[in-house]
Amino acid sequence: MNYMPGTASLIEDIDKKHLVLLRDGRTLIGFLRSIDQFANLVLHQTVERIHVGKKYGDIPRGIFVVRGENVVLLGEIDLEKENDTPLQQVSIEEILEEQRVEQQTKLEAEKLKVQALKDRGLSIPRADTLDEY
Repeated sequence: MNYMPGTASLIEDIDKKHLVLLRDGRTLIGFLRSIDQFANLVLHQTVERIHVGKKYGDIPRGIFVVRGENVVLLGEIDLEKENDTPLQQVSIEEILEEQRVEQQTKLEAEKLKVQALKDRGLSIPRADTLDEY
């Protein structure tokens, strides 16, 4: 196998099933159909997988175009081991409800943390008020 620099090395992975982790935390699973020099991806038969605890749910998304700068991780899925998971698959509605509850719990914990710091005379600047360089 010859070494190919950059995204050219992914040419061999075309038409294989991949997992893509995005910068915003979403997980996509689909067949890699195309890639360019900027690592932009086209995924086919894509599902968005949501994990909460020991449960997961898949939301069908179809054809998905991903801008290369949003890709954190790209990995081929071993089709023989794909179903060997300790996680329990649940319906879309159930996983979305579990996700909403988890996010609400995290938000409440963050509010308690901010309040505790405020009571001690400390503060944490909000992420949206920080300058980006």
